[in-house]
Amino acid sequence: MTRLPPALAVLAVLALALTGCAPSTAMDAGKPGPATGLEPQTLSVYAAASLTGAFDELALLLEDENPGVDVQVTYDGSSTLATQIAAGAPADVFASADQKNLQPLADDGLTGPATRFAGNTLRIAVAPGNPLKIENLADLARPGVITVLCAAQVPCGAASATLLANAGVTLTPASEEQNVTAVVTKIAGGEADAGLVYTTDVAANPGRVEGVTPAGADAVVGHYPIAVVEGSAHAEAAQAFVDLVLSPAGQAVLAAHGFLAP
Repeated sequence: MTRLPPALAVLAVLALALTGCAPSTAMDAGKPGPATGLEPQTLSVYAAASLTGAFDELALLLEDENPGVDVQVTYDGSSTLATQIAAGAPADVFASADQKNLQPLADDGLTGPATRFAGNTLRIAVAPGNPLKIENLADLARPGVITVLCAAQVPCGAASATLLANAGVTLTPASEEQNVTAVVTKIAGGEADAGLVYTTDVAANPGRVEGVTPAGADAVVGHYPIAVVEGSAHAEAAQAFVDLVLSPAGQAVLAAHGFLAP
């Protein structure tokens, strides 16, 4: 072997180091980013009302990664959204608060396969300071306590019915709302004293409501599935949003908003 002079040897080492630090073109080509991202378009996501804060944040993440993409999220009760999609609403992605409302769409070929992406539990929502000292599910049925619940066909309503039945509590709510946001609104506005909402809804409304964790709440976990709507005109972007929700970054956003792992 020919021995290089000391000065040339140093230059050779530096050249190798710089080559090792240079980014790999092949690796970069496989990473989605603004330069190689999605084409400008409007993506329509239908999502359960309890996902509002988390999905607003995830929509911004996808938009930041893909300039020109506009993510429009429609929030409502899962049963309402499922009915709209079945009737031909132009949704690209459906994220439900339960499998019950998504499965019929999948069975009819209206969505692709669904994947669970989060979990949630129920809490009793009360006014700040808990003026009526509501401590358990039985207190919701006390005379004079105005309690509101989600309607039975809505995931939070079905979960509420299970939780109350497990506790042996029977009550007649003052109203049955079509989504969990409406329950929070009534309590925050003083139209109701208490209601059953998701843990994430209490966390998303500091200063408006407080939460009381009832016994047995951990045994009634709501599981959230997500799927691309079949026939979407924006199938690539729809799948990109689903992938984001399922990614470590997406899961971190959901966890920060109080959701459980799927």
